[in-house]
Amino acid sequence: MLSIWLIILAGLLSIVYGVVTSAKLLAADPGSARMQEIAGAIAEGAQAYLKRQYLTIAGVGVAIFVAFGLFLSWTIAAGFLIGAVLSGAAGFIGMNVSVRANVRTAQAASRSLAAGLDISFKAGAVTGLLVAGLALLGVAVYFYILTGPLGHAENSRETIDALIALGFGASLISIFARLGGGIFTKGADVGADLVGKVEAGIPEDDPRNPATIADNVGDNVGDCAGMAADLFETYAVTVVATMVLASIFFTGQAVLASAMLYPLAICATCIVTSIAGTYFVKLGANQSIMGALYKGLIAAGLLSIIGLAIATQLTVGWGDIGSANGVVIKGSHLFVSGLIGLLVTGLIVVITEYYTGTGKRPVLSIAQASVTGHGTNVIQGLAISLESTALPALVIIGGIIATSQLAGLFGTAIAVTTMLGLAGMIVALDAFGPVTDNAGGIAEMAGLPKEVRRVTDALDAVGNTTKAVTKGYAIGSAGLGALVLFNAYSHDLEYFIANPVQFPYFKGIGAVSFDISNPYVVAGLIFGGMIPYLFGGIAMTAVGRAAGSVVEEVRRQFREKPGIMQGTERPDYGRAVDMLTKAAIREMIVPSLLPVLAPLVVYFGVLLISGSKASAFAALGASLLGVIVNGLFVAVAMTSGGGAWDNAKKSFEDGFIDKDGVQHFKGGDAHKASVTGDTVGDPYKDTAGPAVNPAIKITNIVALLLLAILAH
Repeated sequence: MLSIWLIILAGLLSIVYGVVTSAKLLAADPGSARMQEIAGAIAEGAQAYLKRQYLTIAGVGVAIFVAFGLFLSWTIAAGFLIGAVLSGAAGFIGMNVSVRANVRTAQAASRSLAAGLDISFKAGAVTGLLVAGLALLGVAVYFYILTGPLGHAENSRETIDALIALGFGASLISIFARLGGGIFTKGADVGADLVGKVEAGIPEDDPRNPATIADNVGDNVGDCAGMAADLFETYAVTVVATMVLASIFFTGQAVLASAMLYPLAICATCIVTSIAGTYFVKLGANQSIMGALYKGLIAAGLLSIIGLAIATQLTVGWGDIGSANGVVIKGSHLFVSGLIGLLVTGLIVVITEYYTGTGKRPVLSIAQASVTGHGTNVIQGLAISLESTALPALVIIGGIIATSQLAGLFGTAIAVTTMLGLAGMIVALDAFGPVTDNAGGIAEMAGLPKEVRRVTDALDAVGNTTKAVTKGYAIGSAGLGALVLFNAYSHDLEYFIANPVQFPYFKGIGAVSFDISNPYVVAGLIFGGMIPYLFGGIAMTAVGRAAGSVVEEVRRQFREKPGIMQGTERPDYGRAVDMLTKAAIREMIVPSLLPVLAPLVVYFGVLLISGSKASAFAALGASLLGVIVNGLFVAVAMTSGGGAWDNAKKSFEDGFIDKDGVQHFKGGDAHKASVTGDTVGDPYKDTAGPAVNPAIKITNIVALLLLAILAH
């Protein structure tokens, strides 16, 4: 019982860190009245969007909550509510910190690069630690309530199903937030670029562009609130899935309780190490922004090794704790599995940074291709996006095999849990991006000196890379987390079938095999593999429609208000924000429901056609594998390729020197070609790709929930 209170205390520590750091941020100088006016407009637009989005989601959430309460139990319904509310809160709080830190970052940048970095990173750290803290508290406190005050056993169906419902609540909010925010941000960004940069020839974030405020709002609702909800969900779902596996694999009350607390203890110690890591982010003598951020990440990772050892000692110990699928599991083997999770995290960060970082071979190759035109830029960008999937896949394969050899499937689950333990620090790096992007926009619109914009541009360029890096991390951990969920599905199914008296629906089903000689398994595999592509295509189309409406609106304002370009008339920023808000909310509904409904379609469709529950369950399991495998590759290709396109465009802002020694500057033909590539890459990296991430997991958790519903 001591362990659970230490875990809860660690979660509370992250909340204290967030409150104290937020107070320090808000005490910083917010700049001139003009800067505060612009920041206020961004904050107002972001809050209005999230309010409308959450009201829309709430309607769906209330219906599911009532259905769970009436047809399952109110304990399970409460789990769903906790996951949904905390996921939404993580995004909303993080976004509110971000929209207040942007203007303070712009003002700090007028003093020095170090001051700008300090404010922007601390704002990201608040979001990151709140995501980790709220996720840990949600799972740990509800687990304590279920097994303490409510008196359920750790491995009772009520406990397990309530935790799965908590993960589903987080997943539902995540996919809406990720997709809706992504449609908003990229609709604004693409629309603003096409008319502003390409047609009117005005700089990015020029105050004459009516879509500028919408573009800055989008950075917050997509990259801050969306990523926060996304990683909250991955964190919560992975911890829950690992606890579910522990409940299946281990027997004996003491061992079972320790094994189920182990993933919570890992996350608790990693919160402490992540908080410590934030204090290592300091600009060195070489003025390397990425170097300063990596110092914090590396410090958090190294300290987490100690934290992992402490968590192992306090919960499962170092000796034998049981066996699963014929593999004897030792605490020392689980510790090494956790170390492999940290290694996988580091390798994915390095690989993604290589494929998206300025000055690296992939980005330079796209910039070079821009010299010969728009088409060659797009071809090379697509080539890099496809190439970028290979190394992360090999790292994940290595991680799966190594951890399975050590401690079976539970070892893989512990590796993923340890990866997610660093989510606080990773989200801090991600939320740093929209803050610096907004700071640059505020500096431009407020007419601050060019020296300030140079500082914010340097921060923003790194922010683009950190956003890509964190998306790579989120996708890698989501793929491994979904694999854990799939195995939880298959083992849960075995458990239900083996106990037909307790679960009558599963009587007479017999063994369920995922053998590809079964045509329903092949059909399920293909159907599941189709989902990420269809989902991504719908998301890209949604961005195209939203961007098209922005383009028409900006053109209309330029046409009807000729004084805008002369600086004598003020653009109507609010109209573009309102238009995009309505479009994003409308467009997110259908694709968000696709991964939710797909498992139900597979199961009941095959059941109707074949009349066999065994075939239906086999087809459903195969479809989950199809979603995981294809989803992983689609998401990595889109996010890494889009990030590379973005930084290839930025290569021209300081002058890109091609292979023949010719220098190309912003505004030239090569730069215009790079803008085309970036326009394609924007919805790739910030809408479709990241939204595939929660889609992978929600299909798996819906399958788990389906089993729970059928068992009741």
